[in-house]
Amino acid sequence: MGENTDEKFVFIITRSHDSVDVVAGALQVAVNMRAFGTVVDFFLMDKAVLLAKAGFAETLIWQQKDQFSPISDLIKTLTEDFDAKFYICASCVKHYELDKTELIKNGEIRPGSFLGEMLLSRQGLTF
Repeated sequence: MGENTDEKFVFIITRSHDSVDVVAGALQVAVNMRAFGTVVDFFLMDKAVLLAKAGFAETLIWQQKDQFSPISDLIKTLTEDFDAKFYICASCVKHYELDKTELIKNGEIRPGSFLGEMLLSRQGLTF
């Protein structure tokens, strides 16, 4: 399907290991929306920045059985099949030591002002 460029969303995620099912649900909704051609990208804040750490998503294995696809699979689908971007809050990078590790594909560090700029032209969904 072609892109529905009239509909653009930024998923603002603030959780990771502390609320695995919420993260999985948000990513699953994004995959479903993207399958219909909607433009979706992500802005990771607070604990969610850990999702941008290569290999971290693979450690999140305690999701409820059969509720959503594994987080690592969803991120892989979003980045490899749909080319979604995962923007990482620059203020959180040092605290979570992301400056010392490899990032996931399409992971990009951006300031909070970039989120504000995106919200001027996109709808925001917060999880």
